Amino acid sequence: MFNDIGPLELVTLVVLAVLVFGPEKLPKMIQDVTRTIRKIRDFSESAKADIREELGPEFKDFEFEDLNPKTFIRKQLDNDELGLKEIRNGFDLKKEMAEVTDAVHGRDSDSSSSSSSSTSSSASSSSAGSTGGTVDMTKKPEKSAPDERPPFDADAT
Repeated sequence: MFNDIGPLELVTLVVLAVLVFGPEKLPKMIQDVTRTIRKIRDFSESAKADIREELGPEFKDFEFEDLNPKTFIRKQLDNDELGLKEIRNGFDLKKEMAEVTDAVHGRDSDSSSSSSSSTSSSASSSSAGSTGGTVDMTKKPEKSAPDERPPFDADAT
């Protein structure tokens, strides 16, 4: 609860408590605070026990800490029933990127995936040199007749 309080801060709090409450009332105040904290903990534990009892035996492994979103997601992703570990391990980013690059440059992806990465990079540089090294991806307007009206788009108006 007080993990981030240093020794100097703790001494400052004790001195402040002595100054505010006085040395006569301080022990009784500490007892009252600890009693209140104990009652709150007991109330919390009894509420958790009541909830577990009401949920029934199918939720016997339910932990209230799992309601924290980070803990819940971490637990679900580590769950091996979904097969996410196999999906993560089976995903090869370099291979996927090579296929996308080949598709953009119009090359056959089967021939480049079987070759090594150095051969693939030399093939991409030679292919880029043969096409001029640039790909024109701008959308050019279609030439229409001067008397032809543009198409009407009802959603654009």
